[in-house]
Amino acid sequence: MLLLPPVITHAEVPHVLGLFRQTLDQAATQGEAQAAMLTVDGSDLKHFDSSALAVLLECQRMARARGRAFSVQGLPPKLIELARLYGVDGLLQSA
Repeated sequence: MLLLPPVITHAEVPHVLGLFRQTLDQAATQGEAQAAMLTVDGSDLKHFDSSALAVLLECQRMARARGRAFSVQGLPPKLIELARLYGVDGLLQSA
């Protein structure tokens, strides 16, 4: 599981994506089944902009490219609202 940091704005994107990539690499090294669910938890996320949506969609793309299932949980209501506004809420599957 990847826990999102409290802040995701444009400046934090490379760091968060790097952490997710590292999580995927560690899972592969440890021999986790490809079908295993990778979950992103946004419970700690407090300050964000649309970059947070870009991060989630890229995390989903990276997981699926490696044959992994992907889900999100604990997203703040304002981020869910922003996803609806941009029309990408259907792309983010909640756990």
